Amino acid sequence: MAKFNRRDFLQISAAVLGWATLGELLAACGREISGTAQPIVLSPSPSKVAISTASSIPTSTPPAAPTATRVSLPDVAVTRNGEPEVLVRRAIAALGGMQRFVGKDANVVVKPNICVAYHGYEYAATTNPWVVGTLVKMCFEAGAAKVQVMDYPFGGTAQQAYKVSGIQEQVEAAGGEMVEMSLLKYVTVDIPNAFHLKQANYFGDVLKADAVINVPIAKVHDLTRLTLGMKNLMGLVRDRPVMHAHISQNLADLASFVRPGLTVVDAVRVLVSNGPTGGSLDDVKKLDTVVASPDIVAADSYAATLFGLQPDDLGYITAGAAMGLGRSDLQNLKIEEIAVS
Repeated sequence: MAKFNRRDFLQISAAVLGWATLGELLAACGREISGTAQPIVLSPSPSKVAISTASSIPTSTPPAAPTATRVSLPDVAVTRNGEPEVLVRRAIAALGGMQRFVGKDANVVVKPNICVAYHGYEYAATTNPWVVGTLVKMCFEAGAAKVQVMDYPFGGTAQQAYKVSGIQEQVEAAGGEMVEMSLLKYVTVDIPNAFHLKQANYFGDVLKADAVINVPIAKVHDLTRLTLGMKNLMGLVRDRPVMHAHISQNLADLASFVRPGLTVVDAVRVLVSNGPTGGSLDDVKKLDTVVASPDIVAADSYAATLFGLQPDDLGYITAGAAMGLGRSDLQNLKIEEIAVS
């Protein structure tokens, strides 16, 4: 029988207590960000709603119980053939809207791939800046108080990479903040459900967030075959060389610790050769596609098919599914595919 921690209990309690009460309980429980920290599932912090008191309800005519309408949302939303902002907005709308993932006054972290300062977005080594900027705008539209965007480049400085990628311009235009990942802010955390990566130095600001949105670019990688959502989380840890041995299981272990509430795979322009850094426009294929899901394994599983691969072809997807982090059985998932134009 699966073990439940306090946060799991609170999430299950939502069905009985309602989201408003759950928001207060989650605020009270807090998080441990060092020592033996518990796995975190970053979910929405919905705004409080007004609740009628018993004295305000007429006793002579009790109100009729509302009829519940169950909305069957897709597991994965895929949008094609449109401008980046439209692709993102249509995909998130299909999943129920950004308010499903970001609540009022939430502190949000958006994690793109900004790995190098060598090339602009057109070379498909870094996440499309308009995809990132749209997500920042939508977070504020949903009521977020703060949206931080960050990555730790391995080529060039953060300042250079943020500017050259075009992401800084779009994020700041949307009201977000680019954060340089100072080494002083990393904390050592235990990963209790890990099979191999039992401990990691994790960026502390992410552990304080109310919601995390993972927004990788889809591209080939010389070690993991593809860089997608689970691989993108590697940018949140300091000791990356340690990750390379047993990388597939390590990526799944890492994803078990902080699980983004939403993964948006940027496949507007994908890198099909010489990843992860690229450098030639001949290696880039324009797909004008966005893949979005609250399930990081499902998002990666679908995104793999854009490269002619199946989920089982990627070790970290297989490991993540085996750990129960999400689903890779595409044939059984509800996938909504939307042609924007």
